[in-house]
Amino acid sequence: MFHRSPVFLVLPALALLPALAPFLFAQPPHTKGVWNYDGGLLMMTDGSLPSGPCFRLTGHATAPNYFDNLKREDSDSGTIVHRGHDIVTEYPARLHLSFVLHDLPCDYQIQQAATRTYLTLGEVNGLRIRFYWKHGLKMRPAAGVTPSNSEVRRLLPYATELAGDLPAKYEWLFEFDVPSAGVPVTDSLVVVLLTPDGRIAARAAARM
Repeated sequence: MFHRSPVFLVLPALALLPALAPFLFAQPPHTKGVWNYDGGLLMMTDGSLPSGPCFRLTGHATAPNYFDNLKREDSDSGTIVHRGHDIVTEYPARLHLSFVLHDLPCDYQIQQAATRTYLTLGEVNGLRIRFYWKHGLKMRPAAGVTPSNSEVRRLLPYATELAGDLPAKYEWLFEFDVPSAGVPVTDSLVVVLLTPDGRIAARAAARM
């Protein structure tokens, strides 16, 4: 004896499949990473001069209220920069960029303390600073950058009585105002330090 399948139960389910397909097979976008920019954009790099000294550049770019709760989120569907539910596509009208230079032992000097050299006032005063906006592999000069402050501070050794017998060590602070109205957040702000003969001493970028 043959038994018939309950076709009347299967057919309604088949009819619903096209409508259910988006819910059955759609997957939420996978978040690859979230970056928080509270406090601004950071930059750091190590540099050196042909005369021997090596140094570290550390800094950050800020703007009043702009970076508060600002985040970048990468997912399978792309990258967005947002503040809460608001999508952010451009930098503010102006960024304030500040960075510090200080001595750092070169790799070959770590094992040879006697070869250690230090940045001098004349060497740093001779550096030229250039600013660029970088998009992908293309760089264009950042126009209208103006210096707002610069300071130099001598760093004294722990044993202050030996200060007269040791090489002078300094720390330099530089501050600039950078016009950034209309610049997309996909661009990076690049700082390049050049020696008097045009060699690159250091290059650092502040990026989203």
